[in-house]
Amino acid sequence: MKLPKAAWQARKGLRGLLATLGSAEGETRYVGGCVRDTLLGLPVNDIDLATRLAPDEVLERLRTARIKAVPTGLAHGTVTAVVEGKPVEVTTLRRDVSTDGRRATIAYTDDWREDAARRDFTINALSADPGSGEVFDYFGGQEDVEKRLVRFIGDPLTRIAEDHLRILRFFRFYARFGRGDPDDSAIAACTARANDLMALSRERIADELLKLLALPDPAPTVRLMVDRGILRPVLPEIGVEGVAALDRLPEREAAAGIAPDPLRRLAALFPPDPAVAAAVAARLRLSKRAAKRLVAAAGRGGGPADPAVLAYRLGAEEAVDTLLLGAGEPADAARFREWDRPRLAIRGGDLIAMGLEAGPVVARTLQAIEAEWAEGGFEPPEAQREIARRRVDQALRERQ
Repeated sequence: MKLPKAAWQARKGLRGLLATLGSAEGETRYVGGCVRDTLLGLPVNDIDLATRLAPDEVLERLRTARIKAVPTGLAHGTVTAVVEGKPVEVTTLRRDVSTDGRRATIAYTDDWREDAARRDFTINALSADPGSGEVFDYFGGQEDVEKRLVRFIGDPLTRIAEDHLRILRFFRFYARFGRGDPDDSAIAACTARANDLMALSRERIADELLKLLALPDPAPTVRLMVDRGILRPVLPEIGVEGVAALDRLPEREAAAGIAPDPLRRLAALFPPDPAVAAAVAARLRLSKRAAKRLVAAAGRGGGPADPAVLAYRLGAEEAVDTLLLGAGEPADAARFREWDRPRLAIRGGDLIAMGLEAGPVVARTLQAIEAEWAEGGFEPPEAQREIARRRVDQALRERQ
């Protein structure tokens, strides 16, 4: 089989890079996702190359050709060549020396089949000659591409033992590429080894799960994972109710004209309980910003009825999450795709100038002014001063 012609193959500067890395002499090939996606007729964004050249030689050839090289993964044989401002990953052929489920010790090789054998799924082990377009397939990947079958290379239990993250990768690739029922041996192995996920860093789990949730329709695959108990060892809070909430979300996002968001979809999977959300965010070691969104989304059962007040208090992104995950109308969420947060013109110094003494009473009064102003529809500065004058007078009377 020949690799079909596609726009990415004509990317500016790519031909020069391939010549530099000896593709005409059989030293370098296209590999992995760019081959798979081209065979599937899908757009290709990332170009990966595999090469027989050692990393030091790759760096030297790129330097001589004045192509920018970034040693992004030199310990694992990967150099990123920057061509016309766009990255192309170049990885020396490898074989595994030892694995422990979390990381691998590798050695370099010049054997294409040996390198392909260490990859996870047959559809990811395809390579192609850049000149002739010949596709090299050592494990039946072309047939699996045609069938839309995600299948481990070799024994699934062995591949999972090498890298436990392959459990989650299997479900992500199945959600993206699979059709029909999943491969029996793969699903059985993932189910049997689900507890292996506990040995992984929570950051790796979060990254892989968010990639799955970013796909157009992840709910059927997540439902399969829940039914099989895949996530129970690391995220026992996810149940059938969460899957049902996730199932509804893409339609609501589309109705609001809101782009799919994996963090919002993650929030859908958990009960509407801020304490649970905070615990999950800490366990997955999410950023402070992501944790704030997860906790805010968990409060979707309460809060102000006015969406604008909700957005003012929580933030526009948090309001969108809350409205789409709760009982709000998608049209309300659409209001906040582009939203400038109103600004209260009154400051503490203004209240002191009106007669309040500096101290806690200023902060309390300012909070009361802000709440009344927001609930009143964010009135202009002149109306704000009227609210402030009334609240200051009230505070002064209470201190008499």
